[in-house]
Amino acid sequence: MKTYDAVIIGAGSVGVPLAWQLAQRGVKVAVLDHEASWGRGQNRAAIGGLRATHSDPAKIKICLESLAIVSTMKEAYGLDVEWVQGGYLYVAYDEERKRDFLELLKVQQAAGLNIDWIDADEVGALAPGIRTEGLLGGTFSPGDGFASSLMANTAYHKLALEAGADFFFNTRVEDIRMRGTHVENIVAGSEVWSAPLFINAAGAEASELASLAGVALPVHPDCHEAGVTEPVEHFMQPMLVDIRPDLESGNYYFYQAETGQVVFCITPRPQIWGRDKDSTSVFLPLCVRRLLELYPRLRNLRVRRTWRGMYPMTPDGLPIVGYPEGAENFLQAVGMCGQGFMIGPGLGKILAESIASGGNKTNPAGSTPYGFVFDELACSRNFDKMELLK
Repeated sequence: MKTYDAVIIGAGSVGVPLAWQLAQRGVKVAVLDHEASWGRGQNRAAIGGLRATHSDPAKIKICLESLAIVSTMKEAYGLDVEWVQGGYLYVAYDEERKRDFLELLKVQQAAGLNIDWIDADEVGALAPGIRTEGLLGGTFSPGDGFASSLMANTAYHKLALEAGADFFFNTRVEDIRMRGTHVENIVAGSEVWSAPLFINAAGAEASELASLAGVALPVHPDCHEAGVTEPVEHFMQPMLVDIRPDLESGNYYFYQAETGQVVFCITPRPQIWGRDKDSTSVFLPLCVRRLLELYPRLRNLRVRRTWRGMYPMTPDGLPIVGYPEGAENFLQAVGMCGQGFMIGPGLGKILAESIASGGNKTNPAGSTPYGFVFDELACSRNFDKMELLK
């Protein structure tokens, strides 16, 4: 039997930074993943956006922690993750969108987010070449940005190893053995693993894993595609987001990376449920049409490749974080809704501090001031809210 203080299942956008944060606080931690290495699930499909611009105060505060970590990775640890503080710009071309954004500003600013409304001229200065016809302005959060998901997760993995975390790949959880309402141990890779705390950070497979402990989670993956162009000289600063839907798609967003490529993604409408990772012939014509409607300057760029990943969705677009009934030492950090890359570092820090200070089912925040995270994102909530910027 292998014995640890904590066993994390999932070496992705949440599990790896959590392992680092726990290990540097002296927790003996093991990370198990059925893949051959870290970040091979949804992390490698992430396009790299990092924002605290959300409509939910808990997510805003978690992602402010993420931004503080990622933006200082090079300075603090000498690790380059291609971080660019370009900001996020949500554009408005109609009065309804403008009114909604202005109303949302009150929630965002109250939660500590540096964000404000800018007019059409300021939008044009940040994104030269954007379509100005009908442009009313937008909300701009200058502290947001983007980075390489592959480089960032590799950085967290390196730091976790240096702090003493153990990683076990090609190791799938086969069984969860319960004693009453506690996980006694798990069977993975034909070995038995014992710990006082187990953590579900399994991404798109989170609900299947939880079911082994008799826990039902409303986490269901849907499929999204993304693409990247050839590199060109820099011409735009922020991540641009247009949340206007049409008959075939919802919001879409794109940015220019530090290395010059334009990276883009779109939300299909209706959602495409499942685990299919094969690229389609539908994505590129749909996404390019919408990109060029907003930003005609992109028309001569050549697309280098496209890919497909999964968003582990919850009914309200918010993560599930906490200890469920019936498996009280099985912490859930799941349902990131395609935002694990931006949520993971901050959530890892918050959970590690909570765990290290004695957090448990009865008092999940321990002696930390993070009770709001566990209250708003609890497993037992009724999912009647909705993340407006998911």
